[in-house]
Amino acid sequence: MGRSEIQEFYAGKSVLVTGASGFMGKVLLEKLLRSCGDIASIYILLRPKRGKPIESRVDELTKLPLFNKIREEHPERLKKIVPLKGDVIMDNLGLDEKSEDAIINNVNIVFHGAAVLRLDAPLKDSVCMNVEGTLRILKLCRNIKNLQAFVHLSTAFCHCDHEILEERMYPPPAQPLDVISLTHWMDDECLKMITPKLLEPHPNTYTYTKRLAEKLVADEFPKMPVAIARPSIVCPAVSDPLPGWVDNLNGPVGVLIGAGKGVIRTMLCDGRYHAEIIPVDMAINGIIAVGWKTATTVHKEKEIPVYNLTQHNAKPITWGQVLENGKKIAYENPFEMMLWYPDGNIRTNKFIHNLCLFFFHWLPAYFIDFMMLIFGQKRFMLRIQGKISDGLKVLQYFTTREWRFLNDKVIALRHSMSQVDQDLFFLNFEDIEPVSYVKTCILGARVYILKEPLSSIPRCRRNLKIMWLADRTCKVLFFAMLAWLVFTSTDTIGYWLDSAKSGVKLLPIIGNFA
Repeated sequence: MGRSEIQEFYAGKSVLVTGASGFMGKVLLEKLLRSCGDIASIYILLRPKRGKPIESRVDELTKLPLFNKIREEHPERLKKIVPLKGDVIMDNLGLDEKSEDAIINNVNIVFHGAAVLRLDAPLKDSVCMNVEGTLRILKLCRNIKNLQAFVHLSTAFCHCDHEILEERMYPPPAQPLDVISLTHWMDDECLKMITPKLLEPHPNTYTYTKRLAEKLVADEFPKMPVAIARPSIVCPAVSDPLPGWVDNLNGPVGVLIGAGKGVIRTMLCDGRYHAEIIPVDMAINGIIAVGWKTATTVHKEKEIPVYNLTQHNAKPITWGQVLENGKKIAYENPFEMMLWYPDGNIRTNKFIHNLCLFFFHWLPAYFIDFMMLIFGQKRFMLRIQGKISDGLKVLQYFTTREWRFLNDKVIALRHSMSQVDQDLFFLNFEDIEPVSYVKTCILGARVYILKEPLSSIPRCRRNLKIMWLADRTCKVLFFAMLAWLVFTSTDTIGYWLDSAKSGVKLLPIIGNFA
């Protein structure tokens, strides 16, 4: 049938991917191999992990269910993956001379996605990976002989102090090189003390360092064919290559699973605000298209191309819709080993939320760990609730604020693609059906992360009914005890008030007697 325009562009090209072992990196690797099958090679930067050489890590990577289609239909394409021993936190990326020469002489397109994704990571770690790592890869790319596109993966929230976020550069809160220098000479204790002030107005080190990294990339324009892609909150795949594919419980997916397990029962969130989420397969399609567009048109741009990979203007959805749909779907498709009946709610009042945290999160955690101690078992619930609490604190910044993301360039990018490319690298946010997608996310996390087979759902539905009965029984007993306490407290208070009145009447008599 011949190649599409984007397929034709990538045919015979060599690509370098950093962060290939991450969630988005894996999907990018699979999509390039499957949909751009004539690509020459894909270099990926990997470091040995837990004593495993990089070749073993690639073998493990390609055995994931994500790569099933390629293994079954085009196994020979897996040989196009060329692992290079290296790390963006090391000088010269930790590359030996042979690997460096291979990149300089062969690579045409670079996708830079390596990053510390923990929102609350220590500043030094985030700067080293997200800022200094970007500087190192840019230095290498300056020497690449035939570089046609450098696509930097940022985040739509890196300029979160602005309510309206356009597809353009914003001034950084500090000079990246100055911040890098600061983390080099200042000790960890002092750095920890000044971090909150340094981050203002950013809520965490992730968005702060991503903003600094954007400045480094923008400084290379127009000397280098660079572009910035800003995905919003990346969630499981909507369809390609596997519906619901996900390999972590970050963000909304973690909340849905935690609530479905009965562990998360309260969340500080304004349900009226929009949930800026994007399926990972659509984000990757956009990134691949940005690489093609950058290589073919960047010389015509007056300023660095920036793309907000968000669905805000195309298919808006609120947090309330996401979580309400998630609750309904969790009832229809319950999980195994639920700790309690999933009946949590979102709250906008911080005081009420904290009260619910105490009664519904911490008290049950203490009780469960106490029972584990009694029976001589390993305690775990307080540790889990600590992690959940930290995660909710980080996430609540994004669930209690509203932004407006402009994505005109992404829509224009889609329209510039041929119909064949629009089908291959679909970016039709309007076609996503919210309820169906939330169900896909929950079932995907169930299968690919929790390893719970769909065949167990009927049994879990029976367990859910038992959980419901236990939950309602406990609530009735709780409110009955509360009413009893109020009733007895009222009688006691009345008795003391009567006693006090009697004492007042006796005072003159006592005084006369004295």
